[in-house]
Amino acid sequence: MTVHVPLGPLLEPAFHLGSVPTTWAELLGFATGAVNVWLVVRQNILNWPIGIANVVLLGLVFLDGGLYADAGLQIVYVGLQAYGWWMWLYGGEGRDALPVTRTSREEWVALLAAGAAGTALLVWVLTAWTDSTVPFWDALTTALSLMAVYGQSRKLLESWWIWIAADLVYIPLYWYKDLKLTSALYVVFLSLCVAGLASWQRDWRTARAVPGTA
Repeated sequence: MTVHVPLGPLLEPAFHLGSVPTTWAELLGFATGAVNVWLVVRQNILNWPIGIANVVLLGLVFLDGGLYADAGLQIVYVGLQAYGWWMWLYGGEGRDALPVTRTSREEWVALLAAGAAGTALLVWVLTAWTDSTVPFWDALTTALSLMAVYGQSRKLLESWWIWIAADLVYIPLYWYKDLKLTSALYVVFLSLCVAGLASWQRDWRTARAVPGTA
């Protein structure tokens, strides 16, 4: 599939992994993605603008690779990244003061219901309207990622567990779709998610130990 857009040169091969070409978009997506997750782990607000650049690049990669739900997801991500950026700035008691919190039972119910409904809807759309060869897995990872980004934007600790679940599906999925470098990127993401979970959990426990905090 050829994507005829002004950014088309980004879909030209940068190098080959064996006989599989790796595009400039995939290479730059690898770099910005790794930096993005590392900044999230450190709760650095610069993760949001770098994340926007990352999702634009990966959107091109996924569209070119026939992962249509993941490609469309990147458009939604831009809006969620902007929302997260605003929340991290102004969602707490003062600038940069949004604390790490746990996901409530009500939030879990809403997230799981939305995730299940979103997966079912996307499977239908991908099966009926595209030539996707992996409609269920494309839909599932899309739904999990949306759930995780929402949780990340509100600094919910369990958002890392959702990312870990998504990454465990993404790694073999991208390998199967010959996106070898992106598959490797998600191995890096997985390790960073584990580090992020530990880091945010420490911050949450520290905040709970301070009198007057929850």
